[in-house]
Amino acid sequence: MNVSHTFRALRHRNYRLFFVGQTISLIGTWLQQVAMSWLAYQLTDSALFLGVVAFFSSISFLLFGTFAGVFADRVPRQKALLLTQGMMLLQAALLAVLVATDRIEVWHLIVLSLWLGTVSAFDMPLRQSMYVELVPDRADLSNAIALNSFIVNIARVVGPALAGFLMAVTGEAVCFALNALSFAAVIVAIWRIDWPKVTRPPGDDAWWSSWKEGARFALGAGPVRTALILVAVLAWTISPYPTLMPVFAKYVYAGGPETLGWLLSAAGAGALCSAVYLANRKTVRGIGTAIALAAITAGVAMAAFGFLRYLPLALVLMMFIGGGTVLAAAGTNIVMQSLVEDRMRGRIAGFYTMAFVGTAPLGHLAAGVLAREFGAPITFVANGILCVLVALWFWQQLPKLRTALQPEYERLGMTSDES
Repeated sequence: MNVSHTFRALRHRNYRLFFVGQTISLIGTWLQQVAMSWLAYQLTDSALFLGVVAFFSSISFLLFGTFAGVFADRVPRQKALLLTQGMMLLQAALLAVLVATDRIEVWHLIVLSLWLGTVSAFDMPLRQSMYVELVPDRADLSNAIALNSFIVNIARVVGPALAGFLMAVTGEAVCFALNALSFAAVIVAIWRIDWPKVTRPPGDDAWWSSWKEGARFALGAGPVRTALILVAVLAWTISPYPTLMPVFAKYVYAGGPETLGWLLSAAGAGALCSAVYLANRKTVRGIGTAIALAAITAGVAMAAFGFLRYLPLALVLMMFIGGGTVLAAAGTNIVMQSLVEDRMRGRIAGFYTMAFVGTAPLGHLAAGVLAREFGAPITFVANGILCVLVALWFWQQLPKLRTALQPEYERLGMTSDES
C-alpha cells in the first residue's frame, strides 16, 4: 500500500483541518450511539423500543433530506455547518445532564433522538457536498470521499469499544458528555477552513424549481436511480443491525455492554478495511462490480449471523457485514459524485442521504416489529436474503452504469471495457 497515494487528499490544508476535526467528532458520535442504544434497552427491555428510538433518530432524513439538499446548494456552508454542529453539541450536553442527574425518561430519548435526527438531516448534505470546496484538485475528489468513509469507520472501531468500556466503568452519562466535547473539534476546524468563494443560485430562484431539477437528475437518470435503490435497500435490510445488537449481546451471548462494544467494533473493523480499499483505488474502474459483490457479501453474512451462537465466529461475520455495507454505500456515493455537476452536489447529496439514512428508520421500525414477533435471529436472516436478491438485480444493471460513467473514463484516459 502506497501511503502517500492512500492519503493524497490530505495534501490540501482545508481537507486536513476537516479530517482531524471530523475524526474526533465521529468517535464521540459512536460513543453516544452505543450508549443511547444500551440505555434505551435498559429502560424498556424491549427490542421494539430500540426500533422506535432508531426510527425517531432517522425519520427526519426521509422527510427533509431532499429539501435539505436544496438548502445546502443555496447557503454559505461554513455558517450553516457551525449552526448544525452547535445544535448537536447542545443535544448531547442535555442528554448527559439528564442521565447524570438520574432524570432520564423514555420520552426524553424519543424527543432528543428526533432533535438530533432533524439537525443531522440538514448537516449531512452540507458535509457530503463540501468536498469539492475542500479539495480543489478534482483528481483527489474520490479520495477525499473515501477518506471520509475511512475516518467514519475508524470511529466505528474505536467508538463502540470505548463506549462499552466507559459504560462498564462509569456509565452512559460520560459517553454523552464526551460526545458533546467532541463537537468542539469539528467546530474549530470549520471555523479555520479558508472557504473559497462559490457562486450560489440567486436568492429569488424558486426552491421548488431547484428541488425538481435535482429530482429529475436523481430519479430520472437510470444509473443514479438504480444506485439509490440499492443504498435504500441496504439501509432497510442491513442498517438495523446496531439497533438489534443489544438483544444478541444480552440474550444470545449472555454478555453486557462490553460484548455489545466488541460486536459493533468488529463491524467497524470490516468497514475500515473497505474504506482503505476505496482510498487506494486510483479510478472508478470496476467500482460497479465491487459495489455489487459487497452488497451480496453483507447480505449473506447477515443471514448467517442469525443462525450463530458462537461469539468468535459472530465477530468475523460482523466484519463482513460492516465491510460489505460500507463498500457498497461509499462506492455508490463516489459513483454519484462522479456523475453530478458541482452546482447540484447538495441536492444529489440530499437524495443520497434520503435513500441511505432516510430509509433506515423504516427498516429499524420493521426490524423491531419482526424481532418482537419472530425474534432477532429470524429478522437478520430475512433481511440478509432480501439484500442479496436486490444486489443480484443491481449486478444486472451494471452495463448501464458503465455507459453513464463513460465521460469520467474518457477524462481519465480509460475505456468502458476497463470498468
